[in-house]
Amino acid sequence: MSEYRALYRKWRPTDFDDVCGQDRITDILKYEVEVGKISHAYLFCGSRGTGKTSCAKILAKAVNCERPRNGNPCNECEACRSIDAGIATDVIEMDAASNNGVDNVRSLKDEISFTPALLKYRVYIIDEVHMMSGAAFNALLKTLEEPPAYVVFILATTEFNKLPTTIVSRCQRFDFRRISSDVIVDRLMHISREEGIELADDGARLIARASRGGLRDAVSLLELCAGSKRLIDAPFVAETIGTADRESAYSLISAIARSDYATVYSIIREIVMGSGDISVFWQELIDSYRDIMVVKNTDKAKAYLDLTEGEYERVKGIAEEFTMARLTYHTTVLEAALGDMQRAVNSKRSIAEIALTRMCNARLMTTPEALAVRVEELEKQLSMIRMGVPVTPTAQAPAPTPAQERERQEEPKAPAAHEQTAVAKSAPEAKQQNAGVYSAWGAVLERIAEIKKPLSSQFVGAVAHRTGEYSFVIKMNRFFADRLKSSAQDSAIVRGAIAEAEGVSPDKVTVSFEPREEGGGVGVRSDLDKI
Repeated sequence: MSEYRALYRKWRPTDFDDVCGQDRITDILKYEVEVGKISHAYLFCGSRGTGKTSCAKILAKAVNCERPRNGNPCNECEACRSIDAGIATDVIEMDAASNNGVDNVRSLKDEISFTPALLKYRVYIIDEVHMMSGAAFNALLKTLEEPPAYVVFILATTEFNKLPTTIVSRCQRFDFRRISSDVIVDRLMHISREEGIELADDGARLIARASRGGLRDAVSLLELCAGSKRLIDAPFVAETIGTADRESAYSLISAIARSDYATVYSIIREIVMGSGDISVFWQELIDSYRDIMVVKNTDKAKAYLDLTEGEYERVKGIAEEFTMARLTYHTTVLEAALGDMQRAVNSKRSIAEIALTRMCNARLMTTPEALAVRVEELEKQLSMIRMGVPVTPTAQAPAPTPAQERERQEEPKAPAAHEQTAVAKSAPEAKQQNAGVYSAWGAVLERIAEIKKPLSSQFVGAVAHRTGEYSFVIKMNRFFADRLKSSAQDSAIVRGAIAEAEGVSPDKVTVSFEPREEGGGVGVRSDLDKI
């Protein structure tokens, strides 16, 4: 994205107050200009598109302005107009990427001996200064150390770590941070209103996210999309910049969690047939996995994620389908596949589909991460077996043969959950002296969450009562109570968790699920009671 696009030139900041997201830096520069304490050399560091060069030009205007206003240039005097037009001979822009030799610096040193022709200061703006050679840095060092009073150097770089410490120590350093998506969205919406561009909120949000904190890139993407003369929404932005929106990434991750190969291949096909770049979508997929990991590991995920409310809720729901071991395995496969795509450009689709197939089934890999997923699945199944829960084959387990399927169907079926509940109600209760509210219910809920997180959320506001030695009644929301009665596996998980807490075998425990009376129970009442 060229910074010389018409729209970006038109909306380039003209004073310090227009530099988005860099308030602390611009306040310091305005103060120095206002009190006349101009440094001889400034070093602007930061990623691309964050305002380094724009701020350098504003500073060049401010120090030469004939009528400055609170540290800002007036943009009306002859000096300001000539600098804006690019015809001021005393403001020299130098691209160190193409002028990085020692001869270029020596010619610069020869020019410094002359006083400014028209302005108060001769300002040298050296962009991408880290590209200079070692000899060029040595030649520049003496000039930076003892420059004439009428010379100001402004060095800009995106890679501060490549600069010699001798250069850094002779400059006043400012670090330009990435601009937040909210600030970029506000700026894009302002530009679109002024320019008569139809820009939807979701389209602006996707452009801001794709720019990765660079306002220049965001404005360039907006101009690229504006050429169509139509509403710029998220699907159109995704199509224009060659990637898929977050919804496609979320759908793909959900399909991977279910080992839904048909959906996985279908999404990849849609991206390829839509002329999308698989490697760009792959980076979006990696970012989505990062979001899931953040949600999985902290309750304050909103503070660290650049997501809308709807996207956050979607990520939160997806996170419940994954364990950290499986997330680690998936991110390892994604990173390896991205490296393969960069080496084999013509085989991106094949690399992507092979990687996604491996992510759906950890049995296809023998890496430590894949083995950790398989061990975790085995431990979970063993735990469920000990709890007396009927274990069904997981999505990653091999499908049973036709003969095994016939044998399974011929086996006598276990009584349904509601039948077990009826038996439990008719059985004589042993020791009524233990009746009352079940004190270990909190620990039971924690154990249920370890086995099946979505199941534990069904017990919001539920209260467990002991009706006998190992007989229990759980009073809960009517909808979830009916649901548990019809699910043999879920009711078995609850019974097994109680058995573990009691230290007995699951077959000794009987559990029934009853609707909670209106207004009864302890804790927060679920809104589902109103259904």
